[in-house]
Amino acid sequence: MLHDILLIIIGLVIGAIIGFLIARFVMKKYMKENPPINEKMIEVMMSSMGRKPSQKQVNQVMKQMTKYM
Repeated sequence: MLHDILLIIIGLVIGAIIGFLIARFVMKKYMKENPPINEKMIEVMMSSMGRKPSQKQVNQVMKQMTKYM
């Protein structure tokens, strides 16, 4: 009886760990293929703050965004 409960608990823990790792891998792949922000969004955001961004500034922001993804 105790042996069966222990096996179930171990199975659940192993399943949770494997599920977490698979979900993490899938999300990283999705975020790399479909970034949540693009250059046009950065331009609009900087323009709404009252400044016209140069392409160099947009590229710097994009590089910083991809660095932390």
